[in-house]
Amino acid sequence: MKIQGSIKWLLPAIVMFFGTKVSAQQIDLGARGGISIPNLTAGSGEETPLSKGYSSRQGPDFGIFGEYHISKLFSIEAMINYSSQGGKKNGFQAFPVPADKATQLPPGTTYLYADFKSQAKFNYLMVPILAKFGWNLGPKSPLRLYVDAGPFFGFLLNGKQVISGGTSTVYMDEKKTIPLGPQDFNSTVDIKDQLNTFNFGVSGNVGLAYLFGRNQVFVEGGGNFGFIDIQKGSANGKNKTGAATASVGYAYRIRK
Repeated sequence: MKIQGSIKWLLPAIVMFFGTKVSAQQIDLGARGGISIPNLTAGSGEETPLSKGYSSRQGPDFGIFGEYHISKLFSIEAMINYSSQGGKKNGFQAFPVPADKATQLPPGTTYLYADFKSQAKFNYLMVPILAKFGWNLGPKSPLRLYVDAGPFFGFLLNGKQVISGGTSTVYMDEKKTIPLGPQDFNSTVDIKDQLNTFNFGVSGNVGLAYLFGRNQVFVEGGGNFGFIDIQKGSANGKNKTGAATASVGYAYRIRK
């Protein structure tokens, strides 16, 4: 009896929601592009001198998408997106002891310190699947406001550590009390083999679209955050990816 009672109240709600359903399923195809402002977050309790202290960098963010309209208010959007991730450090910071100097230092020395610039540059192919809610700003308004959110699956394309800053004095300690001499800090190291190739997380956006005929142009802002630590091991600490994004785009309704 309780189940029958629940169905009695649930059915009118379903009918009301899908009463706004479009007569023929509408499908939009489009493209978007803009900027990603990523950063790396150190895991709580898993910080090391290498994993903490990152600030945001900038990179491109673009992709193609398809949007399947279920009703006038609700749609599902799937996207294939190129996403810049990573972070940067500028100034005095730690770096791993080079292999050729390990035998020259006291046992147990894990990090050295110097003043230089470092960028962790990771690029992913991301596949977000988003639930999207939108509504027109008036009965005849061409403007449509929307929000979307959902999971993404990320696949690492490349990962590099870009070091710059010229020659800097190397120290054994963070307080600069034990100098070791100068070292050149200009290099690019491929670190993809140190990183997990798969990531999973959430993404979302808020946007405003202008509709004209079967066409629409839009601007949106949003972000993403990965749940999986990017490092395979724990020697360098643990970091998670995340980015704020801003984009413009265009979509065309192939089925109206």
